[in-house]
Amino acid sequence: MRPSVGNGNRLLAILPASEFDLLGPELQRIPLDQDTVLSRAGDEIEYIFFPHSGAISLMIDMADGRTVATAAVGREGAVGMLSVLGPSPSAATAVVHAAGTATRIPASRFHAAFNRSPVIRHAVQKYTRVMLVQFQLGSACNALHPVEARMARWLLQLRDRIDHDVLPLTQQALSQILGVRRTTVTLLMRNLRERGAIRSDQRGRIEIDRPRLAAAACECHDTMRLEVEDIFSARSRPAILADDHRISGFNSDEAM
Repeated sequence: MRPSVGNGNRLLAILPASEFDLLGPELQRIPLDQDTVLSRAGDEIEYIFFPHSGAISLMIDMADGRTVATAAVGREGAVGMLSVLGPSPSAATAVVHAAGTATRIPASRFHAAFNRSPVIRHAVQKYTRVMLVQFQLGSACNALHPVEARMARWLLQLRDRIDHDVLPLTQQALSQILGVRRTTVTLLMRNLRERGAIRSDQRGRIEIDRPRLAAAACECHDTMRLEVEDIFSARSRPAILADDHRISGFNSDEAM
């Protein structure tokens, strides 16, 4: 059941066969249904999810009931994998915002393989850098850029992960991702439609015109995408190998 580089999860695909086999028979292929909650903030991590298709948003829930998305996860990454960095409950709620498929494994099994394998530790280090890019740039973007540009950036991020131009997103879902009122989303969508950047229908689907939407977005989308590609590229490997002695001592009870 080893995924191929072409259609599988990108993190699993970089593992040699011997390291992939450490994850073993407990790997399970599952569907990712629209709006499924894979884990909730405050819960202990039970499974690590490696998407093969679809898109997942990591959501922060505020005490007043508002939400905002902090990162998007697709086949380049995993949900729950950063749990190896320390024994703590999930900091975010992981919601499927575009249906697909994933491979999952019990967190305890993944933590044991992490402790045994330098190669798996390298993969975790790669993805830690990917997530830091999203968190850091996302924080700056939320503070400094207009909400319309942020909305365009999020639509592009989700589109990157599903590889087609029709996004199954309702206005309610977008308001939760952006942390704004639904009336604000309605106004923003009207503005983007007038610019030819999107088309939407009453069934909760948004069709995007990628070049026009990119023109409406801030620079954060391109910056995030290029940073992630650089992390996954061969140019980043020597630094990862050199840093292994620092990451190899992490505790196996750790959880994302």
